[in-house]
Amino acid sequence: MTEDDLLITVTDLKQYAYCPRIFFYHACLPDVRPTTYKMAAGIDAGIDEQEKARRRTLKAYHLSGIDGERYFDVPARCDALGLTGIVDEVIEVAGPHAEHIPVDYKLSRRVSYHFKLQLTAYAELLEATYGLPVRRGFIYLIPLRRAEEVKITTRRRDKLRTLLAEMRAVSERETMPPPAESFRRCLNCEFRRFCNDV
Repeated sequence: MTEDDLLITVTDLKQYAYCPRIFFYHACLPDVRPTTYKMAAGIDAGIDEQEKARRRTLKAYHLSGIDGERYFDVPARCDALGLTGIVDEVIEVAGPHAEHIPVDYKLSRRVSYHFKLQLTAYAELLEATYGLPVRRGFIYLIPLRRAEEVKITTRRRDKLRTLLAEMRAVSERETMPPPAESFRRCLNCEFRRFCNDV
């Protein structure tokens, strides 16, 4: 097992925040994961959206008048957190208020809490990899063609660390965590048939 095998991905973190059991199945039973239409559609929509994003101006993110360069599929990692990921889009703002702004594309109509945690994880990765501060990010809601700003708060950074510690415990002990807080999340889950208590 290499050092990279011990890294948790941002996608795993997002899924753990949505339902801890998704990460359990992925980490402890990796051969049972089915692929659903919804998962494939999300991947395809993200690829398609990136092509459109390359033609967009920063006005789409309410950043008119800001001098910024844009980069796509940006790899980043933080060894201190044991976390790695690829950011859909990063806006690099120059000048006295230099910053990196991560953008994540979602095939969704609302910004859910686990999306905000995912953006917070990207903030930590970008700061560790490239050194510029990350104070905010954007979730681009593909169906609405709208970007929603998300502040990167201390509270979310702390929650991120708590979840990473929980995920490592699940992986090391191979103990199944409780189901998602809302059983509505189970209705279209690819692992529903494996959870006998929901």
